[in-house]
Amino acid sequence: MFNKTIFGKQQFKFMLLNLLAFTVIFTIFSFIIFGQVQNTLYSHADEELKLFKEKLTDDVNVGTDMRPQPGKGNQDPPLTDQNRNNPNPRIVVIHWDEAGNMVNEGDMGSLFYDNYLSDYQLDKTKIDEITMTSIDELYHFRYLLFENPNNQDGVAYTQLLINVDAEQIIIANFVKLVTICSVIFIILSISASFLLSKKMMKPIIQSWNKQAEFVENASHELRTPLTIIQNKLELLLRAPQERIADKFENIALSLSETRRLSKLTSDLLTLARADSAETELIFNTFEFDEFVQKVCAPYQEIAESQQKHLWLNLNCLVSITADETRLHQLFVILLDNALKYTGDNDSIGVKTYIEDHRVVIEVSDTGIGIKEENMQYIFERFYREDRARSRETGGVGLGLSIAQWIVEKHRGAIKVTKNENKGTNFIIKLPK
Repeated sequence: MFNKTIFGKQQFKFMLLNLLAFTVIFTIFSFIIFGQVQNTLYSHADEELKLFKEKLTDDVNVGTDMRPQPGKGNQDPPLTDQNRNNPNPRIVVIHWDEAGNMVNEGDMGSLFYDNYLSDYQLDKTKIDEITMTSIDELYHFRYLLFENPNNQDGVAYTQLLINVDAEQIIIANFVKLVTICSVIFIILSISASFLLSKKMMKPIIQSWNKQAEFVENASHELRTPLTIIQNKLELLLRAPQERIADKFENIALSLSETRRLSKLTSDLLTLARADSAETELIFNTFEFDEFVQKVCAPYQEIAESQQKHLWLNLNCLVSITADETRLHQLFVILLDNALKYTGDNDSIGVKTYIEDHRVVIEVSDTGIGIKEENMQYIFERFYREDRARSRETGGVGLGLSIAQWIVEKHRGAIKVTKNENKGTNFIIKLPK
């Protein structure tokens, strides 16, 4: 129950972090898209204003009057801002005098002027800058105000306005769309954050459970030899006058359990360092078959003393770059297991060869073998197929876990298969 509470709080933290990350990313993305859409929509109107200003400025420079010429009788209408070569119908041109009075209201039509521009005031703070403004808070314009380079006929400033109501509608609709998408995104983000946090917690929970199981198994394995040693020593203390020869069995068993305890702590330390990545391999180059021959030599004598046969078939006459000490430990683990789980007249074989540019090692035996349904578990820590038999032979289920770690640190692979007749066959593949 306590663990579930801790895991629940941690998962909630992961969920909040994921949700925050999604929200920040989406917010930044939305601002970028909104800014680009807004700039794109206004850029065309702004370009029209700049082009129109250039046209008016060019006309002034060549002497064209910017205002209508009244009192000319029936002459042709003057070249005004509204009928100059292909004028832009979206742009409204307003001329202002130095005092801020509109001087061309007659050119705009009384209806347009009376309804929209009669109260419009000149703002001189934004000269030569494209600025946003609104009329009656209903109609939106972009305008460009610039000084008249030829201050004749009382025209001091010219203001170009272009209506952008269509653009404003598009932006307003886009804001609504982004708002709707934000709501949908928040719902999806909550769901995704929950699923991601749950997935993130899965390896943590597995690691926690494995660690708890490891500590529990290690405690059990350590407690057993310590209890035996303590009991035997207490028996010795009860009879201090007895001779060593009379207590030989108690002393021998205590020494045996001490050796077993020493090996167990060494294996536990190896695995602990492997988990924390503290153990670094020392690679050097050596002749592989020669190395295997040297490692197997003492085991051939042990096998012979136990009425067993250990044979070698070495066909890997190459040099290999590896950690010699760890590979020696690998062979010791496999050969120890083979000797433990074989009987009289059984055979143990070590075979080496090259396959697919990799060094292959096969360690086989004709012993009791492993049940096929249990083969997937034998590399797990503290796993023992027959706990009672393992206790008799001194095994605690750590050897093959260490063997797998050694092989993986060499970027290799290890697997177990059934021998053709009976027994077990371990296959290790290592890079050269």
